[in-house]
Amino acid sequence: MASPIAVYTDLDDLDPSEGIALLEAEGFEVRVLETRDPDTIAAAAADASALLVGYAPVDAELLDRLPRLGIVSMLSRGYDSVDVDAATVRDVWVATVGDVASTEVATHTWALTLAAVRRLDFFALSGRRGWLDRPTYAPRRLADTTLGLVGLGRIGSEVAALAAGSVGTILGYDRAGRDLPAGVTPASLAEVVTRSDVVSIHLPLDGSTEKLFDADLLATMRPGSWLINVSRGGIVDSDALADALDSGHLAGAALDVLDVEPPLPGDRLAEHPNVLLTPHVAYLSDRTAREYVRMQAANVVEWYRTGAPSHSVTNPHEVIA
Repeated sequence: MASPIAVYTDLDDLDPSEGIALLEAEGFEVRVLETRDPDTIAAAAADASALLVGYAPVDAELLDRLPRLGIVSMLSRGYDSVDVDAATVRDVWVATVGDVASTEVATHTWALTLAAVRRLDFFALSGRRGWLDRPTYAPRRLADTTLGLVGLGRIGSEVAALAAGSVGTILGYDRAGRDLPAGVTPASLAEVVTRSDVVSIHLPLDGSTEKLFDADLLATMRPGSWLINVSRGGIVDSDALADALDSGHLAGAALDVLDVEPPLPGDRLAEHPNVLLTPHVAYLSDRTAREYVRMQAANVVEWYRTGAPSHSVTNPHEVIA
């Protein structure tokens, strides 16, 4: 019997060795492509039963070119690069690494919040500015700051726990209607945005959240406030955010995600002086660098053994014809 085939599309800077070892121990033939190009993926994975994906788009057209595919296993908690509906009707599982990096993302969010409040975006460049230069919007006292959290799942709740006792007020909006953590005052989305000094986004990217933070919503933010996004770049209208920064309405934005990654030359947000940008590393730690790779491969192994992965997004077997 021929060995099942597992294909890695893209891993960026992560070492796939542990994942490859898990897959090979299960009898898989493993191929590593390091590409997001659909034609290259289709050619190399035409006989694959498992596709291990970083950020490569997996749409209906690509799925049609992979007739033996049974699972798409993501190298992240997010899965917006996959057409989940198209995968489901083709009996293809979609799996994620789950909450492996929730603590790291929450910690990164809190670090960005502190940097925003203390205006490290400005003062870290003091050696290249005049020593006595000061920003238009001065640093805020942390105890006088209102932090607004948009989304209070695992990560948003951990951010709230980190901020509790440090900021003056924590406002929270959760579209899923979950009970909010202690110390978080429930509010509508409009209230969170209009009343907060720092607004932090913790939502998945889907049809209801794409460009949720558009020009109209950004215009309601407090003058001199900050927007933090560690979720997905597409939740924010990039041009509208750049306009709000250019006008001086917002003091700054702290971003770990962009629409296009890595950014293209001329990207307004990536090159904006009032943007504190980190290169999509909120998830990263010495632990998660290993665990992401291990969990991605473990989902494939469990699917191969039992017919279902641990962290599935949908169950194709539940689709009613």
